[in-house]
Amino acid sequence: MITNLAGIDFSAPSELVAEQLIGVTLLVNGVGGRIVETEAYDREEPASHCYGGETPRNFSMFGPPARSYVYQSHGIHWCLNFVCREPGHGAGVLIRALEPVEGVDAMRERRGLDDVRLLCAGPGRLGQALGVTRALNNLPLAEPPFLLLPRDAARPLEVLAGPRIGISKAVELPWRFVEGGSRFLSKPMRRL
Repeated sequence: MITNLAGIDFSAPSELVAEQLIGVTLLVNGVGGRIVETEAYDREEPASHCYGGETPRNFSMFGPPARSYVYQSHGIHWCLNFVCREPGHGAGVLIRALEPVEGVDAMRERRGLDDVRLLCAGPGRLGQALGVTRALNNLPLAEPPFLLLPRDAARPLEVLAGPRIGISKAVELPWRFVEGGSRFLSKPMRRL
């Protein structure tokens, strides 16, 4: 079982993985870009899908690490998460936004718009742009259709942390991570 990808140990706590994913390139079937926004979730906090235990909907979030967890939000959007921690724990990272780099024409066609800034700015938009569906649930991130490439060490990167978006529980946790100065975020960063 491969748990170390793009220089990140996915068996680590989700908040560490979420921060380390900023700047990593994510491709799904050759389409994607640099991750600029993530959110961490863990079974120990009530905003997580794992908080109430394992269910048929969230089973993949309980491991093993370095796999995908895909769920449908509001019956419309498919959202992509990366599973963290040891098998059975229940933790993951929601991929909230990326800067489009590869397959931009395919993203534009899937999203039906031209503005590159809006193609992947938010988890639902990102899912649509990358062609994410339930068929991608519980797959190893080390194998196609996924490809994770390490951060460009020569590129300066500032990672900011703050409160997660769209939740009403555990709002005090600074588990949203963004690339400082990115114009591809779903929403500007709000400080605690």
